Amino acid sequence: MRHKKDMRGFGRNKAHRRSFLRNLTLSFFQSKRITTTEARAKQLRRTVERLITVAKKQDLASVRLINAYLNHPPTTRIVKELGVKYLDRKGGYTRMMKLGTRKGDGSEMVVIQLVNE
Repeated sequence: MRHKKDMRGFGRNKAHRRSFLRNLTLSFFQSKRITTTEARAKQLRRTVERLITVAKKQDLASVRLINAYLNHPPTTRIVKELGVKYLDRKGGYTRMMKLGTRKGDGSEMVVIQLVNE
């Protein structure tokens, strides 16, 4: 049975996968646009949209929750800029645009970016 198996494995163990997704999320928030594979972008979208939803609360607890996940200084910027920017939006803060296949291994490449950027 596949109950509660919603996370993609990416061929990594749990600690490596967690670190990988944190680094990918941090890079996304720093540049607001990333070119990556479709599977990675779909998993990244879940993480980013959850963090922005937390940032919309605009309180100290949300800053601490985001800081606990990212463990990097620009967490207050996420709350102050993105939380305010998407305050009236119900969800869907990111957009994925397909680029085609990668030449080396044929995996689908996408650009994931914030909406209204």
